[in-house]
This record gives sequence, C-alpha cells and structure tokens, in this order.
Amino acid sequence: MADLEYSVRDHIATILLNRPRRKNAFTLDMVEQWADALVQAGEDPDVRVIVVTGAGDSFCSGVDLADFKGERRTPLEEKELLTRRVHRVALALERIDKPVIAAVAGPAVGAGMDMALLCDLRFVGRSARFSEGYIKVGLVPGDGGCWLLPRTVGTSTALRLLWTGDFVGAEDALRIGLADEVHDDEKLLDAVYAYAGRLAARPPVAIRMIKRAVRQGARTDLPTALDLISSHMAVVTATEDAQEAYAAFRDKRPGVFTGH
Repeated sequence: MADLEYSVRDHIATILLNRPRRKNAFTLDMVEQWADALVQAGEDPDVRVIVVTGAGDSFCSGVDLADFKGERRTPLEEKELLTRRVHRVALALERIDKPVIAAVAGPAVGAGMDMALLCDLRFVGRSARFSEGYIKVGLVPGDGGCWLLPRTVGTSTALRLLWTGDFVGAEDALRIGLADEVHDDEKLLDAVYAYAGRLAARPPVAIRMIKRAVRQGARTDLPTALDLISSHMAVVTATEDAQEAYAAFRDKRPGVFTGH
C-alpha cells in the first residue's frame, strides 16, 4: 500500500496521505510523491479541482522526525534539505491556479497545518485539531506557517498560536477564519466532493483566472490589479467556455464546459 495515493475522477484529483499508522506524518519520499502529484494535477487538462486529505483519523501530523533526523547535517545541509525537497510541496501549491481544497479530520500539526493553510479552502470534520507545534520541539515553522497564518487569521492571533503551539478545534477554527466549513466527520468528504463538483462544473478557465487575480491582487496595488484583470478578461472572453456560459445563462440551461 502506497504512502501517498493519487487518483482522478469526474475532473477532481485526490491526493490521499496514506500513513494512518503514523498519523500521516510525511517522509522525504512522500514529499517527492506529493510534489509530483501536485505538478501532475496542475498540468492535467482533465483536472479542474484538487482535494488533499488524510487516511484514517488524521490529516497530517507533520514531518516524520524519525525520517528527517536520521542523520546529522550541517546548517547549510539542513537549509538545502528544506529548500530543495520539503519546500517543493509548498511551492507547487503556491503555483497551482486550480482550486485546492483540504479535507481535514483529526490533527493537522506543524508542517501538516502549514500544508492545509497552503490550500485555498479548508473543510474540516468536528474532530479536526490544528497546531503549529514547532515551538514545542524548539523549532520554527518550516513550511511557510509564519507567512501563511497571519494572512489567514491576522497577526496577533497567528503569533499567539505560533508562540504557544496550542491546539485549535474545529469550531474555533471556523470562528477565527482558519476553517471554511465544519461537518460531522462521517459527512466531511461528501461535503468536500459536492463542493468540488460544483467548481468542476463551472467554466474552468474563468475559475483559474479568478484564483490568479485574487493571488496577484493580494500583492499589488489597485491600478496594477485592474490592469491585470483587463488582460484576464480579454483572454476569458475569447474562450469557448465563456460563449457557452452566456448561451446557457440566456437559455436557462446547464452549461457544458470543456476548458477551452
């Protein structure tokens, strides 16, 4: 049984972290597979939405310290390990312009929480528990937590969670904006795939351009954002999907979209 499984169905790619015996803590080999799966999903024209979830009763408990601490490394070697290998997942998630949804049940700890933060949306089960637990082992967040968390929950809340490593349950996660929806654990994946199906049925080029515009707009001023969106609009308007969407709206029927 593979430690990470990748599958595609109905235009939805699923990346399943599959080490339930270790609460889906990831090894270096899993990092490589995870990054490769994300690249594959990003490049596959049949994939319109990506779901990331964990097997068993956990999302991801972070890195498997037994795997990462198996040998002594110099500070430069430690930096290069993160930069060249572990950060491949974070950078792949950052570059993907398709919707990425994390389905989180059970603990999402350390790098596991960071990976959930890198997804566009987080649907969580009632058992979900988030923690930036690095401080408890004398470390700093290694996968973007110090950049991601303040942008998700605000600076002061992020610092409180980063400094203490305290756990945040599902309802509190929803309250502070860390989670987007909360469901009973047994209904979580049904809710995720129902929402993913709604996105997959929308014009895929427009979906991707909207994500690009939101990401770009967060890092630019308004005049630059408006200039970018005028270019996006010109491209989207010329697609077959845009013409089909207008015709379907006019005729009051469901649209059929091809991604062109």
